[in-house]
Amino acid sequence: MANKELDRVIAELRALDERKRFNRMEYFKPYPKQVEFFGESLGHRETMLLGGNQIGKTECGGFATTCHMTGRYPDWWPGKRFTEPTTGWICGETSVAVRDIQQAKLCGPPGVDDMFGTGLIPRELFVDRPSLSRGVTDAYDTIQVRHVSGGISTAQFKSYEQGRRKFQGTTKNWIWSDEEAPMDIYTEMLARITATQGIIYCTLTPLEGRTELVLHYLEEPSADRSYTMMSLYEAEHISPDDYQSIISGYPAHQREARIRGIPVLGQGRVFPYPQELISEAPLEYIPRHWFKLWGTDFGIGHPFGAVLVLWDKDNDVIHVHHTIRIKALPGMPGGLPINHAKAMKAIGAAVPVAWPHDGAQRDKGSGITVAAQYRKEGLLMLPKHATFIDGGYSTEAGVLEMDDRMQSGRLKVAAHLADWFQEYNNYHRKDGLIVKVDDDLLSATRIAIMDKRHARLVELGSATPDRSQTTMAKGIEFDLFGGGAEGGERNSGHRDNQGRPLYTTPTSEGFFHHRGYED
Repeated sequence: MANKELDRVIAELRALDERKRFNRMEYFKPYPKQVEFFGESLGHRETMLLGGNQIGKTECGGFATTCHMTGRYPDWWPGKRFTEPTTGWICGETSVAVRDIQQAKLCGPPGVDDMFGTGLIPRELFVDRPSLSRGVTDAYDTIQVRHVSGGISTAQFKSYEQGRRKFQGTTKNWIWSDEEAPMDIYTEMLARITATQGIIYCTLTPLEGRTELVLHYLEEPSADRSYTMMSLYEAEHISPDDYQSIISGYPAHQREARIRGIPVLGQGRVFPYPQELISEAPLEYIPRHWFKLWGTDFGIGHPFGAVLVLWDKDNDVIHVHHTIRIKALPGMPGGLPINHAKAMKAIGAAVPVAWPHDGAQRDKGSGITVAAQYRKEGLLMLPKHATFIDGGYSTEAGVLEMDDRMQSGRLKVAAHLADWFQEYNNYHRKDGLIVKVDDDLLSATRIAIMDKRHARLVELGSATPDRSQTTMAKGIEFDLFGGGAEGGERNSGHRDNQGRPLYTTPTSEGFFHHRGYED
C-alpha cells in the first residue's frame, strides 16, 4: 500500500514538473512596471518599454505575444485583448538574434527537440512544428498557435537586416519589436496595424541614445503613443546584493542606459547628476516642525502633476515626499480636477497648494479660472500663482535653484518615486532651450520651491482644518498655522533647533512667518 502511495506522489510530482516545463505561461508573475507597460496597450496603439539589461524586457514582450496568440489573458491583465485569432510579426535586429532571443523565449532553445515547447507558448497549443526559415540554422519562419476561440493565430519572425521592403504587405493585429528598429522600418510596421486597429509594442535598451525612434516616443506627444521606463532596481529577480557588481561591469558611459533604460543625453541634460546624488530612503518619520506645501502643474494639454514637499527650515533642505501624476482622459486633457483634488486630499488635505501662472486662465465655457476649479474641489489654493519673493516666476530661475540645491544636498527625493526620476533622467535641452515634454512632476517641484515661503506647519492626512475655530488672515481662505493671530503673536507649539519657542506673526501680505527665519 505504501509503495502505491509513493508511486502516486512521484507521478503527481512528474506531472507538475511536466506542466511547469511546457506551460511556462501559467507561472509568469509580472512585476509592477511590467503590469504598467501591459496596461498602456489598452489606450495606445504604440507602446515602448525602455529598460536596462536583464530586467525582463524580452519576457514582457514574449508574454504579451503569447497572450495575443492564444487569447489566454490572465485575470490581472490590464491591456488590450484580442477575442479572435490574430496575425502578427516578431521582429528583431538580425535573424540570428531573433532566433536566439525571441524564438527561444516563445518556443524553447533552438535546435533542441526535447525542449521544444518550454518557452512561454504552451507546447500543447502549437499546431505541428513551426516552419523553418532559409539561411539560418534552426530559425523558424512561421508559428501557428491555437486560440481559445477555436481558430488559429499565426506569427512570422522578421529581422531589420532584411530591409524596409520586407516589411511591406498584409495588415497585422500586433507587432512585437525587440531592440531598436530603423525609423523607416518602424513606419512600415505602423502602416501594417493601422487598418486593423492593432498595436505595436517595443522593448529595448536605448544604447544608441536619443535616436529618431526614441525621440518619436519621448518628444512627440500623442494620444496614440506611450512609453514606460523600467530600471534594474525594479526587477525583482535581481538581488540588491548584486546591484553593485552588475553596475560596475558596464562601461561608465553606458550605465544609465543599461541600468535604467535612459537614453544618453550628453551635454543636453538639464541636471547632469546621477540619481543617487539626490535620492534618499522614503521617510518613515517626519518631524512636526517641518513645513509642508503642495506644488502643482495643472495639466493644460498634458498630464496633471502634484508634488508634496517637506521643508526642513533649520537646515534649508527640501524633501520631495509624495507625487501624483494623472494622465489625460479622452476629451479632457490632464483629467478632471475632482479626481486630482481627491488624490491630493487623501494625502494632505490641510496642506496649502502652490500653482503656476497658467492657473489664472479662464475656462472658455464657465469663465472660471483653473485655480478656482481646484479651490471649488476643496483644495487650499494659495490666493496668487507661485512667484519668487521678488515677484518673478522665471522657469530658468526655478531650474537654477533646483540645480543649486541638488549640488549642495538641499534637495532630496524619496527613492521610490519612480515617475519623478523618470522625468528627471529625461529632462534636457535642445538648442539651448528646455524641452517641455513629460516634465509635469519636475514643474510641480519647481513651483513648490519657488513658493516655499508659503509652506505650512500642518499634519498630513485627509483631515481638513476646522475653519469655525480659526481666524484667517486677510485674503487667505484658511488659517496658515491652525489658530488666530490677529494683532499679535501666537506660540505655534513648536521650537527651533536651539529649543526656543516659535511664534507666528502677521505680515503685510496677510501671510504668517516664523519669527527669526528668512523667506
